[in-house]
Amino acid sequence: MKDSPSPRIGILVVAYNAESTLEKTLDRIPKDFRSRIAEVLILDDASHDATFTAGCRWSQVEGMPPTVVMRHTKNLGYGGNQKAGYALAAERGLDIVVLLHGDGQYAPELLPEMVAPIERGECEAVFGSRMMKSGSALGGGMPFYKWLGNRILTRLENGLLGSRLTEFHSGYRAYSMAALRELPIDRNTDAFDFDTQIIVQLINAGMRIKEIPIPTYYGDEICYVNGMRYAKDVVKDVVEYRLALKGFGTCAWIPKPVEYAFKEGDGSSHSAILGLMRSLPPGRVLDVGCSGGLFAQRLEDLGHTVTGVDYVEVDGVREHCSRFVLANLEEGLPHDIGADYDYVIAGDVIEHLSRPEQVLGELREVLRPGGRVLLSVPNFGHWYSRLRVALGVFDYDRRGILDETHLRFFSRASLRRTVRSAGYDLLKVTATGAPFWSVLGGGPVAAALGGISKLLTRMRPTVFGYQYVAVLTPHAARTIIAGEHVDVQDILNHQYVPADLIGRVGAGT
Repeated sequence: MKDSPSPRIGILVVAYNAESTLEKTLDRIPKDFRSRIAEVLILDDASHDATFTAGCRWSQVEGMPPTVVMRHTKNLGYGGNQKAGYALAAERGLDIVVLLHGDGQYAPELLPEMVAPIERGECEAVFGSRMMKSGSALGGGMPFYKWLGNRILTRLENGLLGSRLTEFHSGYRAYSMAALRELPIDRNTDAFDFDTQIIVQLINAGMRIKEIPIPTYYGDEICYVNGMRYAKDVVKDVVEYRLALKGFGTCAWIPKPVEYAFKEGDGSSHSAILGLMRSLPPGRVLDVGCSGGLFAQRLEDLGHTVTGVDYVEVDGVREHCSRFVLANLEEGLPHDIGADYDYVIAGDVIEHLSRPEQVLGELREVLRPGGRVLLSVPNFGHWYSRLRVALGVFDYDRRGILDETHLRFFSRASLRRTVRSAGYDLLKVTATGAPFWSVLGGGPVAAALGGISKLLTRMRPTVFGYQYVAVLTPHAARTIIAGEHVDVQDILNHQYVPADLIGRVGAGT
């Protein structure tokens, strides 16, 4: 059995006005480690001194690893410089890249220890920590106010992220390039909090981080970090991430889950629709916008036969429903969708469409006579969106009423107009309360607020209702269904069940 090839290790040196320190720092790379380095990438971020010349001079010294020296024509910022470096590392085919600062603040002598855990497959990132050994940071010359700020911020960030890092603010890091390719680092800030955003992305992706102790060194180098602004930015990043997990804000640097995380009994619109379906006899269901099929699986468990439709195929969806059809509803229903469905479910779907009336009209055509459409939409008249507009801070969120993918907004009145213009009678419309279970993660406080929300929703659904759940049936003044003459009022009063379903209806239906 052949040994696997050694990983291509790269050293990314970010440098700004580092003419006096760059060569000294690079000279400290252990001689017995240099042969293992595939390339050194020196990125001069538009320095005002001769940093670029110093890098070129070092690269030409005999015995040094292959070196690429680049100078940006304009300053990209600390984060922007790293983005350019990681893009270059990917282009050069590197497997592991170590971030080294050109000012000598972090010890190049520990490069072998920085890459070893990744080489062993123990983690995707290694951080050098100045806080792992008690007293090391202060003993190495870190100013007390910086030590204290580091400790406070690290504790706050750990608390908000559920992590256990000893230091969030070290710039000495090694990454697996395979891991970096999976992270949207191109969306990160160009400022100094770039490093914090990468930590959040690693944690969000479930990637492993290992820390090793490193010495602290503070020399006469110039610090370009505005401490108060940096503290504000890193706290903002972590809070923004926490809010994004609850659906607030867009947080473009954190990937948005594709699959809808349905939880039975959570008080959501999907839960309300499932409750309605329990009272109806089993039949053929078209689940429009089925996501990963978690809701469809519940319907299958109730005895329904479900055809799921969505514009993306989430892993496992075909296992959760009887049939899956890949289709973009913006282009209309696919021709092979079938017909004669007893029920069409459109849970939180039509607000994502530019022409919901047209799609609702097409859905009407695939219903069997007497069939029903059960749909839900967010209530734009809810106090949350009203308040955002009134205060002049309207913006989109990752999900909820102001979901960034919503193309249409509905109030109760506009929902009624939309379904009627699409050819439906509105049998029933109810409102759900605000999802405090989602924001607060359960517990007595969430339960208490949820109870208050339900009470207020019953009193004033147009203001406190978070989503509307509607039951529709196609227009009919008088129709013939399965050979029976049926008045539409019987349907509206829920007094009609198709003849061929009577045998399947329990005594209490």
